[in-house]
Amino acid sequence: MARISDTVAAELEKRILEGSLKPGKRLPSERDLAAELGVSRPSVRAAIQQLAARGFLVTRHGEGTFVTDRLQAHFADPWQEMLQGQPLLQRDLLEFRQMLEGQAAALAADRATDADLERLDAAYQAMEAAYAGKDMVACIDTDVAFHQVIAEAAHNVLIGHLSASLMRVIHGHISHNLEHLQARPQRWGQLQDQHRAIWQAIHDRDPEAAGRSARSHIGFVRESMAETAQEEERRNAARRRLGETGG
Repeated sequence: MARISDTVAAELEKRILEGSLKPGKRLPSERDLAAELGVSRPSVRAAIQQLAARGFLVTRHGEGTFVTDRLQAHFADPWQEMLQGQPLLQRDLLEFRQMLEGQAAALAADRATDADLERLDAAYQAMEAAYAGKDMVACIDTDVAFHQVIAEAAHNVLIGHLSASLMRVIHGHISHNLEHLQARPQRWGQLQDQHRAIWQAIHDRDPEAAGRSARSHIGFVRESMAETAQEEERRNAARRRLGETGG
């Protein structure tokens, strides 16, 4: 027969997997968790110690117990390093993102609960507000959050965590690409239209349209990032020529 602390540990682990307990989030107090789960505080304490020993939680003296990024860090770190040294890897990552986000959007259209749709609406509205302003940091953060809410609404724990990890890997490239697009009003408007199409298809419970819209969106991102790289190379070539004539 399983110990009560093992049952509590399994419940907390499930919440970490499903994303309701995210990396960096502070756990409720032992007293509150014990009351919520209907167990004793020693059982909660033992469960926390068990998950801390496995690297899922960390307790900071005087601050509380927090969820670690163990499920994401070991995936993201080596890929971020390789991406810097292997530019062609960016193409493969975007190709993978296109498959992942297309499937996530299709599943979200089929599986999203009312609570998921409320989160999606809030994320979409925050992104729209950011896009209407000039704060690029807000644009990046809300864009990433919008796509992550969709991944979590797919109700597949691997999709949710792979999406979060992938966003960490390519965050710098997302930033560079959004800056490129913001300087081009027509392209910036296209990006907003694509986000709206994904949002609407999920609300319409249309998996096919949602998947198609998400894949089309990432295809647009791939094209714009290639365009950005070409423009950067032209500027570098022009600077090199200027250096030759100026020497």
